[in-house]
Amino acid sequence: MVMKRHRRHKPPPPPPPPPPPYIHRSTTMPEAPKNSRDQSSTTMATMDYSLTEKNKKSLQFIEDVTSNPDDVQLRILSDILTQNADVEYLHRHGFSGQTDRETFKKLIPVVTYEDLQPDITRIANGDKSPILSSHPISEFLTSSGTSGGERKLMPTIEAELERRSLLYSLLMPVMNQFVPGLDKGKGMYFLFVKSEAKTPGGLLARPVLTSYYKSNHFKERPYDPYTNYTSPNEAILCPDSYQSMYSQMLCGLCLNQQVLRVGAVFASGFIRAIRFLEKHWSILCEDLRTGTVNPVITDPVVREAVLRILKPDPEMADFVANECSKQSWQGIITRLWPNTKYVDVIVTGTMSQYIPTLDYYSNGLPLVCTMYASSECYFGVNLNPLCKPNEVSYTLIPTMAYFEFLPVNGDQEQQLIDLSDNVALSIDSDKTDEVELHQAIEKASSHLVPFDATLIEYTSFADTTTIPGHYVIFWELNQNGSAQIPPSVFEDCCFAIEESLNSVYRQGRASDKSIGPLEIRIVENGTFDKLMDYAISLGASINQYKTPRCVKFAPIIELLSSKVVASYLSPKCPKWVPGHKQWNKNNVDDQ
Repeated sequence: MVMKRHRRHKPPPPPPPPPPPYIHRSTTMPEAPKNSRDQSSTTMATMDYSLTEKNKKSLQFIEDVTSNPDDVQLRILSDILTQNADVEYLHRHGFSGQTDRETFKKLIPVVTYEDLQPDITRIANGDKSPILSSHPISEFLTSSGTSGGERKLMPTIEAELERRSLLYSLLMPVMNQFVPGLDKGKGMYFLFVKSEAKTPGGLLARPVLTSYYKSNHFKERPYDPYTNYTSPNEAILCPDSYQSMYSQMLCGLCLNQQVLRVGAVFASGFIRAIRFLEKHWSILCEDLRTGTVNPVITDPVVREAVLRILKPDPEMADFVANECSKQSWQGIITRLWPNTKYVDVIVTGTMSQYIPTLDYYSNGLPLVCTMYASSECYFGVNLNPLCKPNEVSYTLIPTMAYFEFLPVNGDQEQQLIDLSDNVALSIDSDKTDEVELHQAIEKASSHLVPFDATLIEYTSFADTTTIPGHYVIFWELNQNGSAQIPPSVFEDCCFAIEESLNSVYRQGRASDKSIGPLEIRIVENGTFDKLMDYAISLGASINQYKTPRCVKFAPIIELLSSKVVASYLSPKCPKWVPGHKQWNKNNVDDQ
């Protein structure tokens, strides 16, 4: 697959999302460290295997490929163009076997996802001709980004798993330089699979991490002390999010003395795990005490896997119960898992809102962001993983893909562009922008018309203090009529907003349970005038003031909350079914 996408420039400066490169590395390139997957874990555990030597090779690989990145990139591009010389996309743009950068930049346009959507739809519908890649498309990876309210579909090939696995193999050798001895214990990571669907052509469409966890690269990974987790594969792969969370937490508590690092993919996911413990610690303690698994875990494969780890331990049960029953949960991570060195989660971008909560629960343990990745491509690693969250930067591994960048003139001041500025609300992997929010609210407010009421103003914020977090919308109304508006009408408004939001949000609500019910809070009349007065008192221009559609500043949220006269929650989950709504035309899942 060969294409160019919009060039992006933002801090920390990641590259634009390129297509999967679909190449095999040339033998003249620096050789990547190898993980032999054809040996059993038992064999690997008994081998005379030098972790120090393996770490050294991984670090040397990073050094080699980043020392002359332009040479590596030229080879990557040449390999991509050579192996895909006969694909339709290249021929369409006038390619006839050229492999040089100049011709590539001249002939291949910068495109958006929407430009490629017709080709992607053809593949999804079963067209097996070499449209974007000479290699067979093995599946689609579904992005958290959306197009027309639906997840974007990224075609990928089997070889891409090797590339992603390579990047994973570099993380711990880097980390070991800063926190040695991590091979002496386990990692407690809360990892989950999400729903998947099949396209009309029969290809799987699923999130990139679900694809990885279900692959043999993960399930049959060779013994490695760096991928020694407290959670058994069976618990991670359980499609029931409650059973998966319960089982992973139970195993993590059982093995607490062996835990040296904790984490999840996103900060929101890890906090959700800690709050799950807050809610369910008493029944978890009963399982620890008796060495049994609560009947709520009905998956027999998961039960069997957990029982292989669990043993009756009244002393551990008493310890956990004593810590969890204390009034304050500050430092609960270091109290229950006392040997923990750091928390491994993504806390950049919209996840930065969770940093204070993580600091509270962890007693200020380092928050580590190890890698930069997306559904389109894995990019690079953080070579200074113990840096502060606001100082995180990533070193691109130039064998991952062919990258392009905006040119920077060193003599002129350049303005960094933050492409996430249009994201108004986010709890987990969802991203709702102002336009989408406005359209949803406009549609929902039509429920007020029969009561002669209109929406004067609104704003919103992502409330992460609840379990799980949820969207809160502040509404100020003008009620011309005397009729009282029933609570059910406002609940219908909440539900209408949720039904109008994108599929990533609806999946988080209905399937993943990572987002709570949307809430509308009605504020007293004049509240938004007071909000404007407050903004002006801080220096805003009265002539240029516009009501913010999303607020994050605590004093503003406090001001709005102090004026609330009623609040309502969405009464049920919005409709969501795996797949894309257009697939329904082919008798596939209807969204």
